[in-house]
Amino acid sequence: MDKVAVIPQFDHISIQCRDLDTATAWYCAFLGCEVSWTLDTFSATTHERLPGIRELRELVVADFRLHLFNRAHVPETVVSPHEAQYQHLCLSVVEPQDLLTLRDRWMRLASSGLYQFASSAPPSGIVTDSDGVQSLYLLDPNGLELEFTWKPAIRSEL
Repeated sequence: MDKVAVIPQFDHISIQCRDLDTATAWYCAFLGCEVSWTLDTFSATTHERLPGIRELRELVVADFRLHLFNRAHVPETVVSPHEAQYQHLCLSVVEPQDLLTLRDRWMRLASSGLYQFASSAPPSGIVTDSDGVQSLYLLDPNGLELEFTWKPAIRSEL
């Protein structure tokens, strides 16, 4: 049997939002994303997979793309950590001080009163592991965990 290597490349992450407008505004303010396109007409397959889907927005910053969407009749509660979901999304940063910048930005946006968060949990402190890798953990408005990491090996290769 012939083996054919299929090497996938990251395209986007899709996030179901409790409040699409809040999530859009927060990701634009927090990461500097811009809305690339919106969609409100969907295929039968999409309606089967995501009953009640209303709108989808693509947000872009550099090569990073998010698809945010909302659905009708979906409870606005945070998913239990015991239910199937992704645990977290990890994004890398170029400099270790970028982690502090992101933490400060999260704190400023959270205290602005402009965004409704599913959880009031603050971001973690900067965590440094035994290899010198530094990480910051925080929640988006939907209560989904994002990790931002700086790896010394990546920096030395630049």
